[in-house]
Amino acid sequence: MEQLKILVVDDESRMRKLVKDFFSVKGFTVVEASNGEEAVDVFFEQKDIVLIILDVMMPKMDGWETLKTIRKYSQVPIIMLTARGEERDELQGFDLGVDEYISKPFSPKILVARVEAILRRSNSVPADEMEIGGICIDKAAHQVSIDGKNIELSFKEFELLAYFLENQGIALSREKILNNVWNYDYFGDARTIDTHVKKLRSKMGEKGDYIKTIWGMGYKFEVSQ
Repeated sequence: MEQLKILVVDDESRMRKLVKDFFSVKGFTVVEASNGEEAVDVFFEQKDIVLIILDVMMPKMDGWETLKTIRKYSQVPIIMLTARGEERDELQGFDLGVDEYISKPFSPKILVARVEAILRRSNSVPADEMEIGGICIDKAAHQVSIDGKNIELSFKEFELLAYFLENQGIALSREKILNNVWNYDYFGDARTIDTHVKKLRSKMGEKGDYIKTIWGMGYKFEVSQ
């Protein structure tokens, strides 16, 4: 992957180092800022930042003010980090143009997965081909292979598997899956997802175990180590 540049904004140096280490391993370039004022300066000096990870509680200029300042000039994807996790904060963030919202403490692996999913949606990361845990998807050719062997999937099974891979490690509600794979114009119910997941697991053989059921909510695609 091309060295994409991410800006990490947090007043805790330990948190910045944690995030930087995980993203560096994944091939990203990471630049840092310790407060909102510094973040704004860095963002406008460096024109090639593709995504910002932004803490809410910071000195000098907090995350909300930083977000509002950047949103006046740019629609760069922004993930907000907060220690509070209150619904009111989430709603405020989405109203101001936040792309994702993650409460501390969080799993760095989940953060990386969400960043990669956002960048695929914004076309910063090419998504025509993906390979995770021996499962290879070629979106252009509409083909799937598992450990080198092609498998036949229906159109919706293919779309569902691609959505799972793009959001690996993230708990996905049935409603979210329905809206993203079947789109908002689908008037059926969530049981159709369970039916498709059952068929998909069967066709994937042992790899079908990567699709975990989250009882009462939905599913999560997670590759066993």
